[in-house]
Amino acid sequence: MRENRLTERIRAWNSGPLRREGQDPKRMIDSVVGHLERLLNTRQGSAQIADDYGIPDFTDFKSAFPEAHRDLERSIRQTVQKYEPRLTSVRVKFIPQADEMLTVSFQIIARLILEGRKDAVVFESILDSDGKIRIRR
Repeated sequence: MRENRLTERIRAWNSGPLRREGQDPKRMIDSVVGHLERLLNTRQGSAQIADDYGIPDFTDFKSAFPEAHRDLERSIRQTVQKYEPRLTSVRVKFIPQADEMLTVSFQIIARLILEGRKDAVVFESILDSDGKIRIRR
């Protein structure tokens, strides 16, 4: 059950305290995807957990695009490295979208720590024109 975040483990414990199982890769990845979406859709300064939890407001970067993608890559990478401990060796890569002018896309490439192993994972993050980030595996 270590593939889940603490609040997910508490909910599972309350619903079935006798249930014990090994780590489930699919559940862990689903949990990581959910946390990445919450993390990357939180603006820095708006969470009580920490002033730097989340990412800066991307609207400030739009005027400097396309050069700003390096700043966005760095910001996403640093945030994921700090607040998603189940991922190591995090890299973020800007993916140009020729057909979607109002969409910004990044790949998050990392190693997922699972039962002592470090498996390679790739997530696609898409920032839509409404300012919401979606994560896909």
